[in-house]
Amino acid sequence: MEQQTKKLTSLSVFFPCHNEEGNVHRLVDSALAILPGICDDFEVIIVNDGSADDTGAIAEGLAEKYPRVQAVHHEKNRGYGGAVITGIEHCTKDYVFFTDGDGQFDLKEISLLVELIDQYDVVVGYRINRQDNFMRRTNAWAWTSLVNLLLRLGVRDVDCAFKLFKREKLADVTLSAQGAMVSTELLARLKKAGCSIQEVGVHHYPRITGEQSGANIRVILRAFKELFKLYRKLK
Repeated sequence: MEQQTKKLTSLSVFFPCHNEEGNVHRLVDSALAILPGICDDFEVIIVNDGSADDTGAIAEGLAEKYPRVQAVHHEKNRGYGGAVITGIEHCTKDYVFFTDGDGQFDLKEISLLVELIDQYDVVVGYRINRQDNFMRRTNAWAWTSLVNLLLRLGVRDVDCAFKLFKREKLADVTLSAQGAMVSTELLARLKKAGCSIQEVGVHHYPRITGEQSGANIRVILRAFKELFKLYRKLK
């Protein structure tokens, strides 16, 4: 007999999206199909981070169609960190989960995180068979190694965008990173606050449509600048 997934009291789910017109509808449809098995009381938040395509219009259409869905818009692109911060600010439920708008994860695997959240304050994924090119995987390994060296996080995939939190633990965390460094800052500040963090493997899939921006040199340089700024603060 298949084991029934543990249910949460209430859950906020948000998706940071920048130019994800080809993914956002599919992602929300998947969430609305899966989340009733996880929680009776849930909300889905699309954070449209100043997209230049039809992401915003699609998000608005989904919010009008489904009462559990809301769309939040940045007039101008604030960066990945800005989108994550906005997402957290708009969450109202007991637990908070987010994944990226690129659709490279199977939302069904949120159940793997849910099974552990009673034992830990934060449960985060690490990518199994990461579907990125060699250079991107190498850069990610080097970044995670540097982060673990400086901040002693002890995680194997700091930027894996598949994370579940107890919202009460986020209440006193103030984030400043506006770029890709936000995942590192989030985990570092939670760990410094005494939160327990556990990782679990989740599958990673090729991007079907849209373009990645994480390899952009400006994104990388911004991340390093924000990392060393955070290191000085936490030290």
